[in-house]
Amino acid sequence: MCPHCRAFITDKDRVCPYCNERVGPRAIERRSDTPLLGGLIPQARFTTVLILVINFGFYLATTIYAMKAGTGDAMGLDTKTLYFFGAKYAVLESGQWWRLVTANFLHGGLLHILFNSWALFDVGAMVDQIFGTNRMLVIYFIGGVCGYLLSSLWNDQVVSIGASASICGLVGAMIALGFRHRNPMGDAIRGAFVRWAVYILVMGFIIPHIDNAAHIGGLAGGFGIGYLAGTPRLEGAPVEKLWKLSAAFCLLLTAISFLKLYLWNTHVAPIIGAR
Repeated sequence: MCPHCRAFITDKDRVCPYCNERVGPRAIERRSDTPLLGGLIPQARFTTVLILVINFGFYLATTIYAMKAGTGDAMGLDTKTLYFFGAKYAVLESGQWWRLVTANFLHGGLLHILFNSWALFDVGAMVDQIFGTNRMLVIYFIGGVCGYLLSSLWNDQVVSIGASASICGLVGAMIALGFRHRNPMGDAIRGAFVRWAVYILVMGFIIPHIDNAAHIGGLAGGFGIGYLAGTPRLEGAPVEKLWKLSAAFCLLLTAISFLKLYLWNTHVAPIIGAR
């Protein structure tokens, strides 16, 4: 997009054909990602792949833990294991706010993580390319936190996990992009991702044990941040520095959340496990 008039232009344009302003370097660098299988698999961005690796790392850790305890396997994990690894449960009652973050990296079984991974691989790549890595990280973080916050407000006593709240945040941001840009391209983006949102919510009503409150919260949080964020401006602009700091803050809160989980597991969890 042209950073001056926000019109859609090509990456080869050096002067915007609509406002005749010179187009400088973008705030994010375009990478020469090559679509896999002739475009059947979407372009993979580094940030998206890194999140996927972390998710699979936690899935393997929870699976090994459950199998050693004899309480679950790769196809289905028990709620006690997920609780020890940071699932959303009794957040408002216990004040363990960090579970709003850690729950986003856990999955309950093989099909669960495979489905979420495909959705993240698809939507994450688009959001990263359009909004930039800094905005994408903030959207992903806020979407997940808003999702599990609404889930806690709806029913604080139910265990809930999965990246779908954050993924819904990415979907919400793409819907917001369509609302910000009232043109045929924006209409197409908005229509496509509104259908994504409808499919996700309908599946939540059809398939048992899906936390639709987390999905709705994620959509709302992602929409709000996506509408506020817009797309990257020129490199070095003050607003880009602000988004860079915001992304760093979200990463810091994520690290603190996992540190709180570790400290809780070393002090409180052993007492619970002994009961």
